[in-house]
Amino acid sequence: MNTTAQFDIQYCQYLDADGRFLPDLDLSTLPSFAHDPIELVRMYKMMVLVRAFDTKAINLQRTGKLGTYPPAAGHEAAQVGAAAALNAEDVIAPVYREIGTQMWRGVRMAEILRYWGGDESGNDFINTRHDFPWCVPIATQTLHAAGAAFAFKIRNEPRCALAYIGDGGTSEGTFYEAMNVAGVQQLPVIFYVVNNRWAISTPLSQQTAAHTLAQKAIAAGIPGIQVDGNDLLAVRHVIEQALARARRGEGPTVVEALTYRLSDHTTADDASRYRSTHEVEQAWNIEPMKRMRAYLERLQLWDDVQEQSYKHECSQQIEAAVSEYLATPTPPVTAMFDYLFAHPPQRLLDQRDQAMMNSRATDNHG
Repeated sequence: MNTTAQFDIQYCQYLDADGRFLPDLDLSTLPSFAHDPIELVRMYKMMVLVRAFDTKAINLQRTGKLGTYPPAAGHEAAQVGAAAALNAEDVIAPVYREIGTQMWRGVRMAEILRYWGGDESGNDFINTRHDFPWCVPIATQTLHAAGAAFAFKIRNEPRCALAYIGDGGTSEGTFYEAMNVAGVQQLPVIFYVVNNRWAISTPLSQQTAAHTLAQKAIAAGIPGIQVDGNDLLAVRHVIEQALARARRGEGPTVVEALTYRLSDHTTADDASRYRSTHEVEQAWNIEPMKRMRAYLERLQLWDDVQEQSYKHECSQQIEAAVSEYLATPTPPVTAMFDYLFAHPPQRLLDQRDQAMMNSRATDNHG
């Protein structure tokens, strides 16, 4: 029997868990940004801000000042590295955990808090109006990104789309449909799989028999690559390479970033019920913040004094955003109906009227 095709999935990593270059790494292959101290510190500082904001958001939820919130701890390198690779005119189609990417691209912390506080106006980004809003349905954002990429190709624009998706989302048919159309049409889109090993309580081993998630690209006839999602340098490099390929007209790429969700899936979850303490402790040993800080310290670009000073600055920024969020008037109950259709169907208008009646009754009762 003859072999008709063979495929390889490459893996990219520069830094080990201690922030040192891998021993067999050819330093001449490092991307240019890895030699730019200003850019390295800029990316790390965003990771610090993201971790601090994430902690504050969880505290707000626990005290009843925020709705259910999806923690991002452990994803900082995967999020900031991808964001730093994108051009401002590119488009992202996020899921619901990508605060690092959104904050890098200009989404304001108060906007993020408004959304998770139940106010849809938080999706009305002031600075990045061409990016897609948060997407809680699983995998639908991959088709949105493919559609945007199709528009870029038709218009002959040098823009790309990037769709986030989790490991569990790659089991959805929508993901395969998006990859298939992107492959056939050679669309400038990246399907960015953030593999944090758990789809809520379902481990990766029960999600797929595939050795990698990147290899799912093979069925669509497009390249797939794995990257250490805790290695900021590797993430940015791989995404930059995929973007360059797309801009040359060579089509889509699937990038699988291997990372770990250090906290619960959401604040409505208790991950200790399905994950062992040992597993989580091991993940903390290789988490991205410690790795990048060690690398910067080795380059003498960062120290404890700068760390504490910047954390204080982050705290001030975050508290200002929280104050702005808490001062925002509560949207009327009708807001959930008013921005769906230019001409709402009668059944929706009936529901709106009923919601208004219920709201008034509650106010009068209060």
